Amino acid sequence: MPGPYLDLRKIWTFGIGHTAAAGPPDPAKMPRGLPTDVSAAIREAFRLFRADIASYEAAVLRAVKGPLAPHEFDALVSFHYNTGGIAKASLTRHLNAGNRRAATEAFMGWLRPAAIRPRREAERDLFRDGHYPTGPLTVWSVDRNGRVDFARPLRRLSEVEALALLSPL
Repeated sequence: MPGPYLDLRKIWTFGIGHTAAAGPPDPAKMPRGLPTDVSAAIREAFRLFRADIASYEAAVLRAVKGPLAPHEFDALVSFHYNTGGIAKASLTRHLNAGNRRAATEAFMGWLRPAAIRPRREAERDLFRDGHYPTGPLTVWSVDRNGRVDFARPLRRLSEVEALALLSPL
């Protein structure tokens, strides 16, 4: 989102899941609504995501004791980025015990709020099957109250555009 929004748990968030817990900037203190320069805000959202994700990758590497395929690692980083729970998750215990099947199913133990189910299913499926989601990335409009307007997409970034924004300059 190119402006601060309230996530499903009513936590002020910016861009691709950046919250005050990850460090500055604090989305609760950012100007509300859509910025004048949406393209610059999208670039900033991806810059923050690149900065934030490194600590989550490191935490996954610390928590998991054995080797991971790249798609397994990516699924675990997504899970941890969203939950912060990699160190205490039963999926990590199962994985470290060598039980990948139980680890795969344990993704579905983290379903609060209920609207998170599609994300958990995608993480589980990525972990199990190695199939990455494809297609455009939608950039949604947000209002001054932090509500996302899912009826009003601002832009659709192609996979190539999104990957370019993820690459360091």
